[in-house]
Amino acid sequence: MQIFSFSPFGYEGSLVTVEVDLRRGIPAVDIVGLADGAVKESRERMRSAIRNSNFEFPMERVLISLSPADLKKEGAGFDLAIALAVLGESECLKDGTQNSLIEENVLVMGELELSGKLRSVRGVHAAVSTAAAGGIMYCIVPSQNAGEAREVEGVKVFAADNLVEAFEAIHNRDVFTSRKINGGADDIPEGYEIVEGVLFPKQDEQFDFSLVKNQEKLVRALQIAAAGGHNLLAFGPPGCGKTMCLQRFSELLPALTVEQAYPVTRIYSLAGTLKPDDSLIRKAPFRIPHQTASIEGVCGGGVNCRPGEISLAHNGVLFLDEAAEFKSSVLQMLRVPLENKTITLCRAGRSTCYPAAFQLLMASNPCPCGNYGSSSKVCLCSARAVENYWGKFSGPLLDRIDIRVKVDNGEEEKTACNPCMSTSQLRISIADAVKIQRERQGKKNAELRPDEVFEFCKMDAKANELLKKETEKNDFSPRAVSSCMKLARTICDMEKIKLIGVKQVKEAVALRKVNGGLAL
Repeated sequence: MQIFSFSPFGYEGSLVTVEVDLRRGIPAVDIVGLADGAVKESRERMRSAIRNSNFEFPMERVLISLSPADLKKEGAGFDLAIALAVLGESECLKDGTQNSLIEENVLVMGELELSGKLRSVRGVHAAVSTAAAGGIMYCIVPSQNAGEAREVEGVKVFAADNLVEAFEAIHNRDVFTSRKINGGADDIPEGYEIVEGVLFPKQDEQFDFSLVKNQEKLVRALQIAAAGGHNLLAFGPPGCGKTMCLQRFSELLPALTVEQAYPVTRIYSLAGTLKPDDSLIRKAPFRIPHQTASIEGVCGGGVNCRPGEISLAHNGVLFLDEAAEFKSSVLQMLRVPLENKTITLCRAGRSTCYPAAFQLLMASNPCPCGNYGSSSKVCLCSARAVENYWGKFSGPLLDRIDIRVKVDNGEEEKTACNPCMSTSQLRISIADAVKIQRERQGKKNAELRPDEVFEFCKMDAKANELLKKETEKNDFSPRAVSSCMKLARTICDMEKIKLIGVKQVKEAVALRKVNGGLAL
């Protein structure tokens, strides 16, 4: 049996082999293999945990090797692996045989308390999936991390509460259990429901769209954005309801498929944000960073290349409220991940590539004071202030936003409070579109490549002629034309129409171009 542990770095991480040698000499514990302070301190935690668990600590000189030797090891997740390796080597030295231990290689993770109890550690799901890819199908983890570990199909897991249980497990393979994931249509997780053949999280009545009044245009745009995965910008005066509507957007998103959930769960495991007993994350992430977020906090970084907000929003949504208040460098950094769906971080000669296929939502005021374009209020901002305010976004970033919506606050038109469609009603068309896209190309319409746009976004002659006229009239870039075609394709999918017509093109162009006096 060989004991392995895991060193998290970036998205990939590395398996670490834990070896122990007992030799004659003055009793001491030495650790080699570029161990940081937390790993070196495991010598004392491990020694106390072994003795307090009624085991006999070896009186020989103990050499612990963590390989590969040139990989820096960090964190307290090596405690349990080191302790089991020491106890296993001590037992083998006494018996002169290894027959008492299971023969398979084992992944071990966990932080030890001095009493011998185990604490949860981060990165367990990532460690188990990496181990499974390397052929290691047995693992011992703290009971708090067992849920995420068992989500890796085929791996046999033992959930330990203390060192004694973990030591007994390496002598008996029968205590390891696995849970096979059923990704079929009949598998409905708790807290989810089926809508038109598509899995959705159960609705939160407090965030139902029927509570939104007089914002049919914005709600319709959000429905299309959810159906096709399109990026969206909503701008309007303060108090008009754009933040309230966009915060409800997560209610329109279908649940992640099992394939989509694996990388999301891995990222959250590496970030250490999984709660105890959490398993596979099936609900699409919805991240709302604060306006003071740094570029490292959004794109990721740090010593261990931790994931940033755009990676934590993978297969979900990144919502920037008051987007113009973010640093210009943060906003411009979004351009490449929006295009490539990944982000590469380089630190001290090492690099890692995180997935970052997120949907971008932004809400902003039309100017610093918020009254630009209003007929009932006076804008106090100079032309230069308005220009600088919108200059943070830049043309290349805005060109990647498929939907732009001007939101009114209802002051200009004194109308009755008309409720919008309920969430359950909105989900029906979204589910129809999502189902069609999954069967047709296996991806969202917003993610279609240029060659796929012309293959899947076919339109009749009148619709094609209308799009050409609107392109010349609004001076659309090639990317804008592609966005209009993808938006029209999404609208057709919501209506279960195969060929794009004039009606769909008109609505797509209206969503793409900007009115209200702002040339975005």
